[in-house]
Amino acid sequence: MALEQRLNLGLKLSQTLRMTPQLRQAIKILQVSRADLEAMVDAELAENPALEQDEFEAEFTEGSEAEGAETETADAAEKAEVAEAVEVAKSEAEDAGKEEAPNSEIEENVDWDEYVERHSNDMHGAVGSGSDRDDNRPSIFETTGNPESDLRQALIDQLGLAMMSEDERRVGTIIILNLNEDGYLDCSEEEIASMAECSLEQVTEVRGIIRQEFDPPGSASLDLRDCLMAQIKLIGYEDDDYVVMIIDAHLGDLESRRYDQVARKLACSVDEVIAAHDIISDLEPKPGRNYGEREARYISPDAYIYRVGNEFKITLNDEGLPALKVNPEYRQIVNDKSKANKEKNSEARSYLQEKVRSAEWMIRSIEQRQRTLRKVTESIVKFQSEFLIHGVDKLKPMVLKDVANDIDMHESTISRTTSNKYVHTPQGLFELKYFFTSSLKSSGGRDVSSESVKKRIRTLIQAEDSAKPFSDQYIADKLKESDIRIARRTVAKYREVLGILPSSKRKSYVAAG
Repeated sequence: MALEQRLNLGLKLSQTLRMTPQLRQAIKILQVSRADLEAMVDAELAENPALEQDEFEAEFTEGSEAEGAETETADAAEKAEVAEAVEVAKSEAEDAGKEEAPNSEIEENVDWDEYVERHSNDMHGAVGSGSDRDDNRPSIFETTGNPESDLRQALIDQLGLAMMSEDERRVGTIIILNLNEDGYLDCSEEEIASMAECSLEQVTEVRGIIRQEFDPPGSASLDLRDCLMAQIKLIGYEDDDYVVMIIDAHLGDLESRRYDQVARKLACSVDEVIAAHDIISDLEPKPGRNYGEREARYISPDAYIYRVGNEFKITLNDEGLPALKVNPEYRQIVNDKSKANKEKNSEARSYLQEKVRSAEWMIRSIEQRQRTLRKVTESIVKFQSEFLIHGVDKLKPMVLKDVANDIDMHESTISRTTSNKYVHTPQGLFELKYFFTSSLKSSGGRDVSSESVKKRIRTLIQAEDSAKPFSDQYIADKLKESDIRIARRTVAKYREVLGILPSSKRKSYVAAG
């Protein structure tokens, strides 16, 4: 039997996608907020000598904006009207926005739109909790600390003034440093005693001083009951008062407004329980609420939509984004193909090539971002013109695919473009994602936006009698009368999204006169 040796070479040709640093940067620029984009531009200007601000273009842009030159086909009268509308929209947006922020060469004729669109699916972008109290009533305790200061620092400052021994101050410091942002102790007294190498009794004593004698009162509490008890005792209530007994053992019933059960357990009247509830409601459940970072949040719209006659005009907000250009001297050095230039300093030339490419990519990425943002905003206006005129009741159900098909882009690109972006409209300031909502069917087969349904639910609840709040089933039945088919569990889900309590917890009792 003959033996034969064979060399079997299998060659396979395949295409793979490579995510270059430039493409990652372009995709990131597409989805970041205005504030983050401004920070990225500032950082690149500081790090890249080939990128600089185009002062001439900036002056020209400012002059164009002042003249209202955004509408190229409009006549002189319409230009003036548009300019006035832009200024009004920007002024309104500023008021409404205050709240509560490479190695490969780039070819000159590269099809940027196609390039980003083809690779945009390789990376995916991503898109509140309410207070424990139903209102904004201030605490009965007037806090002396600066609302913008740190709670721990405020307590440590008071610790230095307290009549304590050095050992007690050391224990107090450890306690304060273990408070969370709400002012509660994040660990047990036993753990504090272990850290401080002292007795449990000493920890309890020092914590008691911080809890009742420091401002804000209730700091260093172990739980809600402990916090409220410290405050109510400070006011002067004794152990045999109904308020103290309710805090001590009946907070759960009080939260669910089971006044009759609390009254039966304490052998008192419902009116007395209601009066106690009113007192407890004025206490502060989170002593650290007024401390920490409370900086005002400003939202700067990425685009303005304003109405001129029967049409809607769109203006992109370029304020804060400097006009960029590549340093002409560096570009000339990079483009100089002469032999003498190549031999002069190859290392320095390679460095400049890299910086020029990076600058060009940054400029093109920002231009692409703005072009895509305009296309997406124009498509949204096309779909949601009724909303822009009449408000949320006319908001149409819309998904990313609708806009993607309209402007011939991928859904992932639409998702990134609408993430962290805001638009000022005749109806107010909205995040672009707001316009993409699910739908419910009406009895006649018509699609109804979930946002408009949420508004109706809120309106119904706001008009209810607080002594007889509407149940979720009643709300569902009322919506069916308005030709909206909705299940009780869907009403409950939307109510929770709106931060509205169930009917059992919305019910209010009035003490007999």
